[in-house]
Amino acid sequence: MAASDLALKAGLDALPLLPANRAPLAPEFPWPAGHGAAMFLSFDVDAESAWTAKDPARYGELVTMSFGGYEARVGTPKLLEMLRQLGLKATFFITGWSVEAHPAMCEAILRDGHEIGHHGFHHLMPQPGDPMLAEEVDRGLEVLKRRLGVVPKGYRAPSGEFCEALRVLLKQRGLLYTSSFRDDVRPYRHLLADGTPGLVELPVTASYDDWLLGLSQRYSRHTIQPREAVLSMWKDELDEIRDWGAMVTTVLHPQCSGRPMRLRLLREFLQYAQGCGDVWIATGEQIAAHFTDCERKAG
Repeated sequence: MAASDLALKAGLDALPLLPANRAPLAPEFPWPAGHGAAMFLSFDVDAESAWTAKDPARYGELVTMSFGGYEARVGTPKLLEMLRQLGLKATFFITGWSVEAHPAMCEAILRDGHEIGHHGFHHLMPQPGDPMLAEEVDRGLEVLKRRLGVVPKGYRAPSGEFCEALRVLLKQRGLLYTSSFRDDVRPYRHLLADGTPGLVELPVTASYDDWLLGLSQRYSRHTIQPREAVLSMWKDELDEIRDWGAMVTTVLHPQCSGRPMRLRLLREFLQYAQGCGDVWIATGEQIAAHFTDCERKAG
């Protein structure tokens, strides 16, 4: 057997015969005010850091950078305008780099009364053994506090990855919730490897990640999906979740959903959700606080 095959076999044999996430099943707590389902309305504000995280040299590729720069120039202001028109509050997970580079954009989000969450500093994907893990968390916290006066309650992992060291670090830093995992349709509480409780998880709904539905730029491997396809998918997902009495979580990016066609699509979907009458559209902090309140009452 080749050395590479031996190494693979050794790695596979060493895997625990246990779920990677050992948290108990999500409790079926009722939603507030008689609502039958919930929507965690959230955006990821990466700006240019979406493109520089994997290759800092791309900062010199000015057209590539312009896809991220669209967020501050057009995308975020247009989304904020739409949210004001609809009377909705959302959560914006912002990288520390984006706060430093585009303070006016971030101040506008805060001024409109939206929640601001932690999204790393350089948008680096958290990996096991990453020597920059603590620096990315702490530097992002410092910038949010210094620039915006915000001590965030929520965290979303850049590029949607996690590791045990990060779960422990976020608990140590006093955060309330994370919204990164994709393994449930209801909030639940993490269980750390040492058996102690971790943060509340507000699971992401993969079909509401607009990045996967098409971004027009040179590095994208995704084809832009037409309005009819996306709207049909989003409505069907929400309608089934309403039947389940569960929750959907959006992962929307101003450099995607702030584009004219995408913003029109998002507006139509949110108006549909509001028209359902039974969907609680809320921020992450509101949903996590409701969950912890229900936990406390359940004993």
